[in-house]
Amino acid sequence: MEIIVALGFPRGQQNERSALSLLALVQLREDGSWQKFSNPKLGIRAILDFCRNDYGKPYAENSRESFRKETMHQFVAGGLALQNPDEPGRAPNSPKWCYQIAPDVKIMLESYGTAVWDNAIATYLAKSVTLAEKYKWEREMNRVPCILPSGETLRLSPGSHSELIRDVIEQFAPRFVPGARLVYVGDTGNKGVVFDEDHLARLGVVIHERGKMPDVVMHDEKRDWLILVESVTSVGPVDGKRHAELLHIFATSRAGPIFVTAFPNRSLMARFLTDIAWETEVWVADNPSHLIHFNGKRFLGPYGK
Repeated sequence: MEIIVALGFPRGQQNERSALSLLALVQLREDGSWQKFSNPKLGIRAILDFCRNDYGKPYAENSRESFRKETMHQFVAGGLALQNPDEPGRAPNSPKWCYQIAPDVKIMLESYGTAVWDNAIATYLAKSVTLAEKYKWEREMNRVPCILPSGETLRLSPGSHSELIRDVIEQFAPRFVPGARLVYVGDTGNKGVVFDEDHLARLGVVIHERGKMPDVVMHDEKRDWLILVESVTSVGPVDGKRHAELLHIFATSRAGPIFVTAFPNRSLMARFLTDIAWETEVWVADNPSHLIHFNGKRFLGPYGK
C-alpha cells in the first residue's frame, strides 16, 4: 500500500485489491524480497489466483471487472503497468489479454526497503506524471468556463449542471435582470465558488448552511429584487417544498425574492411541470429569450414586498 500511495495513485486505488494486484504482478509472496522479484505477463484470472493461493484472499468471480476497471486500468494509465506488451494490438476480448510491470517501474521497485528507495522514487516521480495529477489536469481541462458580468472567467466543475448554471449567468441574467449583481454561485466541487456574504448581510440575510442555497443568487439593485435560481438537469425544481424552504432562508431579506427554475430544454421541463410551485418563474436555456410565469398576479416580480 505504501508504494501505491507514494506513486500518487488516487484513493480509489489505495486499497487491498490494488495492493494485492501489485504483489501479483511482481509475484512477491510473503517470504519474498523486492530485490528478487519476477516480472511475468499476467491476465486478470492469474491475478485472482495469486490473491487466493498466496495470500488467502479468495475474490469472487464477479470481481474480475473491479480488478480490471478499478485497478489495472489505473495502473496502466499511471504508467505502473503495461498492457499487452507482447502484442499491443490484441483484441479486448482475447483470453491472452495481459499486464506487466513497466521496465522503469521495475527498476525503481527493486530499491524498495533499501536506503536508496527515497531517492529512487523521487527520481522516478520527477520524470513522471502521477495518476492523481493526470486526473486533476483532465478535470481542469474539462471544466466549464463561465464569463461573469465583471468579465472574469469562472471555471465550474465538468457536467451538464454546470453548463446550465453558465447559461443562467450568461444568457438569463442579461435578458431579464441586466446589470444584476452576482451574489452566489454553487458548484459541484465547491458549494460556494462565488459567495458575497457581505452583500447578503447588507440585505439582511445571514446564511448558516450553504448546502441549502439555490444554485445561483443575483441581486437586481435597481429594482431591489433577489433572484433565486435552481438549475435542474435531473432533480430539484422550485416545487412547493423548496419554495417554502427558500422563503424561510431569505425571510429577512429586504430585497424581494423571485424564484426561478432553469431547465436546459422543454422536454426536461415537461417532466417536472406538475411539481413547479405557483408564483415562480421557469426559464429554458434552449429558448433563452422567453420566460414562463406560473400564475400569481405579477410576471417576474417579488410577492409580499
